[in-house]
Amino acid sequence: MTRLILVLGDQLTPTLSALEQATQGDVIVMAEVADETTYVPHHPKKIAFVLTAMRKFAAQLRRDGLTVVYTKLDDPENTGSINGELLRRAAEYGTSTVIATEPGEWRLIAALNDLPLDTTILPDTRFIASHAEFEVWAKDRKELRMEWFYRNMRRKTGLLMDGDKPVGGQWNFDHDNRKAAPRDIHYFGPMQFEPDPDVMALVAQRFDKNFGDLEPMWFATETAQAQRHFERWLRDALPLFGDYQDAMLNENRFLYHSVIGLYINAGLLDPLAVCRAAESEYQAGRAPINAVEGFIRQIIGWREYMRGIYFLQGPEYTSRNVLGHTRDLPAFFWGADTGMNCVAKTVEQTKTDAYAHHIQRLMITGNFALLAGIDPGQVHEWYLAVYADAYEWVEAPNVIGMSQYADAGIVGSKPYVSSGAYINRMSDYCKSCGYKVKDKTGKDACPFNLLYWDFLIRHRDRFSGNARMGNMYRTWDRMKPDHQKTVLQDAASFLARMDAGDAV
Repeated sequence: MTRLILVLGDQLTPTLSALEQATQGDVIVMAEVADETTYVPHHPKKIAFVLTAMRKFAAQLRRDGLTVVYTKLDDPENTGSINGELLRRAAEYGTSTVIATEPGEWRLIAALNDLPLDTTILPDTRFIASHAEFEVWAKDRKELRMEWFYRNMRRKTGLLMDGDKPVGGQWNFDHDNRKAAPRDIHYFGPMQFEPDPDVMALVAQRFDKNFGDLEPMWFATETAQAQRHFERWLRDALPLFGDYQDAMLNENRFLYHSVIGLYINAGLLDPLAVCRAAESEYQAGRAPINAVEGFIRQIIGWREYMRGIYFLQGPEYTSRNVLGHTRDLPAFFWGADTGMNCVAKTVEQTKTDAYAHHIQRLMITGNFALLAGIDPGQVHEWYLAVYADAYEWVEAPNVIGMSQYADAGIVGSKPYVSSGAYINRMSDYCKSCGYKVKDKTGKDACPFNLLYWDFLIRHRDRFSGNARMGNMYRTWDRMKPDHQKTVLQDAASFLARMDAGDAV
């Protein structure tokens, strides 16, 4: 009997659990549908990347001898949804059986469960930790800290392990990875590849109103290309990645970052394989332990941990808002003018490349949104829309939990907030900013300075007892009352101007 094997746009892996079930006579179903391209206003580069990668992957499956039915976005018979396409193909092939690998978003899982066909959803075995494994780890823990989970993943994979001990005598070398950027970066950034002209024309026509620049389109769109890019990064950038992974520069968007998140999350690169390749660079003496451990931690630590949190917390996680923040997302998140150079630069490169590295996302746009009291649901949808590596299973815990503290501390033990001093220390943004990072009050004061204290005082009842935040409140309490009053008044004035749509 013919069975339909579903492959989604972020499941472009030959060893996908659903594909491994395929036998002669089964039909692989792949579809570009309106529902998946419009549930948030995706960056045009992300849409072009996914559609091109899907088409290439379908062609590869056909070369491997599999039967693939593929629906393009502009096909006249396109039903516009994954379920619609499965129902159409089921009728076409006279079958009621569907095999799928678990999607990475609750909305798609719910859709497949509602499908009036005999549907089997298999685990996504491309991840290191299964749902059951994460649940066992999380059970009865008062705090679900990533560091402890990460150590389990190191033991399970054997990465950077010497028997049952971590290589180098410690698990985490993060304290070595916080250097401000040097003047010169000796790396030319990610490899660039030619786009598919048909996909580019289609995306340009249909998504021309979406935030983001479609051209230049430079992403790898098949495994061989992504692997070439990664191997060059291993050779040319990994040795200095650790030192400068938290740094930010006006005129260098990529520094020493690998820019492989979008390739791993779409299935073009294997997460464990890239970690083993980085480990080999350390073992061969070509990369230091702090760089390699920091890279591996991002993948088998943070990436796996975020997925575990997403599925453990359930479909309602994205609606969490423990701090009660309700302010609308400002227009400058969509490219409107702002005098805050750090925000403008981060949004500008997001618009250009559908990319910003983790500190820009956490300590610039995320930090501002949290300090300003912006609705975390709107912040979540913005991140999901504008980044090429964003899928809800990884984006939501990073934003709702780590960035916005909307989950009451499940992911982070304290809010990730800072004044302008941190941004000034880790970047050159402040040198060309319309505001003055050294000013604590007044019209020229850095808004991060004003909003930092405003945030802490708004939420004093919640955070004053936090052991990691006590020094902040003691510093505030030592300030003169007149200065405190001025800081809060200036913060309120800034927020009022922003809410009114004035240039800030």
